[in-house]
Amino acid sequence: MMVEGSREPGRVARETLAAVERVVLGQETVLRQMLITLLAGGHGLIEGVPGTAKTLAVRALALTLDVRFGRIQFTPDLMPTDITGVNVLDELQRSFVFHPGPLFADLLLADEINRAPAKTQAALLEAMQEGQVTVDGVSHPLPGVFTVFATQNPVEHEGTYPLPEAQLDRFLLKIVVDYPAEEAERSILDRYVDGFRADRVESFGIGRVASRSALEELRAAVAEVHVEPRVRDYVVAIVRATRGDPSLSLPASPRAGVALFSASRAQALLEGRDFVVPDDVKELGIPVLRHRIRLTPEAEVEGLTPAARLSEILAGVEAPA
Repeated sequence: MMVEGSREPGRVARETLAAVERVVLGQETVLRQMLITLLAGGHGLIEGVPGTAKTLAVRALALTLDVRFGRIQFTPDLMPTDITGVNVLDELQRSFVFHPGPLFADLLLADEINRAPAKTQAALLEAMQEGQVTVDGVSHPLPGVFTVFATQNPVEHEGTYPLPEAQLDRFLLKIVVDYPAEEAERSILDRYVDGFRADRVESFGIGRVASRSALEELRAAVAEVHVEPRVRDYVVAIVRATRGDPSLSLPASPRAGVALFSASRAQALLEGRDFVVPDDVKELGIPVLRHRIRLTPEAEVEGLTPAARLSEILAGVEAPA
């Protein structure tokens, strides 16, 4: 399959990644995982402290693909209709007309998602799972490339609502943002000296790499990436290794295996391959699974983290040759 202008899909994906990396410095792994999420047709949960370019990354990604960017600041008083939209009475036609909310975007940034109450989160859950929203009993379809990148702060806990397990499971990857390296931080300051501003899109210095239709073609190309039976068995072995583990109170579900399978396909395409290798699966094991498992209280007291336990599990599952 060729994409827009007879370009190979993996090349289009890599050009998109390179463009965003010119805007967001020092976060190569984060940007790569965001693009994998987008290519696989999933949603991403981005966790990081304020000021680590989470919003900037999503906006830059939307610019390179020429898709509609939307942003919702989640707050404790946010109501479901504030994001989905409402039916408004048209007095001339004497009927109700649906006014779409900010949820109707191609790439949606759900900022500080865990500050909204459960009822509002449930409205977003329908959108993520079904690709539609229901208002007053009527369903309204969302754009075909609809993707949510939700952020949450790992430090602040006061005034937050924990995300329910059902919603966490709808995120393809949990992307953890760390501080950039020292050299990257210097380069960030140099860019500001040259006139860059995170709140001014015109200062980003990037343009469209591919169109919205190209994104749909890229997703179709991901679905054609071959996964051999031995690699599929490897995915199953990793997921099943979380079950019966005494340090886990909640192991990975079958949906976790599907997520790891899909993300590995997207990674292969990004690498320019039309087949998945075991290293694709192993590399994505932690970001795909860390938000889908839960440690026992005893394991948490001992200082174990989901990522650390998954690292041990992945090391213990033999990869196919």
